[in-house]
Amino acid sequence: MPNLVVSTFDTRDKAEQAVNELRQKGFDNEISIVAKDEVARGHANRAGVQGRRDMEFGNDSVSDGATTGGVLGGLAGLAAGVGALAIPGLGPLFAAGPIAGLLSGAATGGIAGSLIDWGIPETESRQLEQDIRSGKIMVSVQSDPSKVNEAASILRKYGANSVNTH
Repeated sequence: MPNLVVSTFDTRDKAEQAVNELRQKGFDNEISIVAKDEVARGHANRAGVQGRRDMEFGNDSVSDGATTGGVLGGLAGLAAGVGALAIPGLGPLFAAGPIAGLLSGAATGGIAGSLIDWGIPETESRQLEQDIRSGKIMVSVQSDPSKVNEAASILRKYGANSVNTH
């Protein structure tokens, strides 16, 4: 049975809405987010809080300086294990959740190589890497197989692209 749901979002606002609902439904530590750094921190900079390294979201606070040159914005508080990575040919990335540690070795194989190691088929992994490169936000949920359909439904509700289970 599948225990991983993977999707992408065209906008950060939609990704945040989906992740908020996932958290409300109890998927807290199972959520992973990957986005280009400038996408992850986009609207917070426009809101005039550039340079602030600690951003509140609900009851969570992130103040680890996880990205270069500014604030992460609302995505920072949405998942545990926030980190910044620099992937050759892709630039600075924001990664949070269980996938953050996996991607730390992505420098040699790129994001696609790490996603393949996570059990995502090669074709889909390469497409996800391209989607992230183009500014989309990847949201995944690794959960108990009995909860995968619920997670997929929530992602679709907020307009996720190509929701796939593995």
